Amino acid sequence: MTTEAKPIEQEKRQQKVVYKTGASEAVYGLGLIGAWVYYLTHAATFWIGAVGIVKGIFWPAFVVYELMKFFGM
Repeated sequence: MTTEAKPIEQEKRQQKVVYKTGASEAVYGLGLIGAWVYYLTHAATFWIGAVGIVKGIFWPAFVVYELMKFFGM
């Protein structure tokens, strides 16, 4: 006789992974909408508006870059 674990026992041993989201998603979402409103209201042409949409998606990278430049990092 062998002492192999039954499939039910193996299921009980597996841990459940729970992912919790933080408030950073809400802050990013509000910032995204705000950036789109800013860039699109200041756009003079369609293509400048299209670039504004892309800039709105990547605005956190611009903020971090400017902060690092400000602090001399």
